Amino acid sequence: MSSLKEEDLKKILPENGPPKEEVYKYIEKYKNDLIVIKYGGNVFIDRNIFNNFIEDITILNKLGISIVVVHGGGPRIKRELDKSNIQTKFIKGLRVTDEKVINIVERVLIEFNKDIVASLKKKGTEAISINTKENNIIEVIPESEELGFVGKPNKINNDILLSVIRGKKIPIVSPLGLQKNQTFNINGDWAAGAIAKSLKCRRLLLMTNVEGVLDKNKKLIEEISSSEILEMIKNETITGGMIPKIKTCLDAINNGVTAVGIIDARPQHSILFELFSDKGSGTLIRK
Repeated sequence: MSSLKEEDLKKILPENGPPKEEVYKYIEKYKNDLIVIKYGGNVFIDRNIFNNFIEDITILNKLGISIVVVHGGGPRIKRELDKSNIQTKFIKGLRVTDEKVINIVERVLIEFNKDIVASLKKKGTEAISINTKENNIIEVIPESEELGFVGKPNKINNDILLSVIRGKKIPIVSPLGLQKNQTFNINGDWAAGAIAKSLKCRRLLLMTNVEGVLDKNKKLIEEISSSEILEMIKNETITGGMIPKIKTCLDAINNGVTAVGIIDARPQHSILFELFSDKGSGTLIRK
């Protein structure tokens, strides 16, 4: 990767991306490491953001960075359930999933997975679908009886992921898993966290539709330790839907992941700025 010359970088990097001299420094830093990137389904409602994501993933691949992508799909699932007049309820942010619902969830997530793979291919980037119908890598245990077919990752098949990465391709992972051939839906953050832990990744990036972690004055916190973040949960600076996300982050950094970023996916090239600039973007959580 250090064989990338300045003229190569100029061809690969966007004009409005991070400064080239900073990029060069960080490429060296990440060259032997793995990065897991999770894009939330809410981020992809806007097709422009989807196209930006495809562009950035293509750039990372051209730079020789080894990545695994985990995608969400909540809004698409909701749209399909609405079409079928299926009402679902949520318990602590997780969708109660019966047999009818899991069939729709699986179909929608796999269709979206294929859409991502095809969009990357158009840009000349080889990606491989990882889901419950092909190349499944996640074994689950049921989360609870009342949630139905909602699972927690229990075991990750690293061999499949590493074989794809060694082939210079990108694994695109649907948040689905199996227990005895039965498909279970998985919270996307949990799936990404479990993969990052299993592979002992340098970085886990959770791409969302918020700026990052905000302080009491609603100002972005650029870097924070796990003890400081626990204090913010205790004093209720961090509340609601951000808490389970933060718990995934803490679990990852306590189990071999060097640092976790919560990044706003809406600004163009935010992922490039996070990885390849001194300033970064969003909030970086370290142990």
